[in-house]
Amino acid sequence: MTTYIHADFEQRIVIRPEDYCWVDSPMPGVERMMLDRIGDEVARATSIVRYAPFSEFSPHLHSGGEEFLVLDGVFADEYQDYPKGSYVRNPIGTSHKPSIGKDGATIFVKLQQFSKADTEQKVIDTHTASWRQGLVGGLTVMPLHEFEGEHVALVKWAPNTQFSTHQHWGGEEIFVIEGTFHDEHGAYPKGSWLRSPHLSRHTPFTKEDGALIYVKTGHLNL
Repeated sequence: MTTYIHADFEQRIVIRPEDYCWVDSPMPGVERMMLDRIGDEVARATSIVRYAPFSEFSPHLHSGGEEFLVLDGVFADEYQDYPKGSYVRNPIGTSHKPSIGKDGATIFVKLQQFSKADTEQKVIDTHTASWRQGLVGGLTVMPLHEFEGEHVALVKWAPNTQFSTHQHWGGEEIFVIEGTFHDEHGAYPKGSWLRSPHLSRHTPFTKEDGALIYVKTGHLNL
């Protein structure tokens, strides 16, 4: 049976922490907040996944690739530990067996969304990687990945930063890691997820608490 959650990529979607509805996974101690999904247990999916301390997930193959950012705790598999702030890409054909330690873990994860030609496996510690000056004062950018028009980055917004009105060619997806992100449509606190379609536009800004956001663009021109 195919599950469809926010499967129309021409629609603007906003989910804030108060909208979360955690669903048990097939494995004990592992819960998911499904943000978008097309498929059954193996699905094209964007989710927040919460692992209890000492929980495990069965070995699995990434038939469409896996991208994740560790939001809290320490994610781990048979290869290494990935502490909070780790950005990981596991391309098509890779596999692993998550096994979580005493701290538990929460990750923002995207599955089954890789191009077959995107074969670079990477692990980035975003606490030590370099930042670049953004297009306006108060904005710094940490590029994470680029391929075939898709761009992934962390963007740090200083308090009271204003960005210009801009259009999203290929759409835009944002997860708010810290602070509060704003635009003319509303306020998005830590834990908010936004997906804006191809050719959408907005005028973002921050207030006194600033923001740190994960941003992916150029991947929704389906």
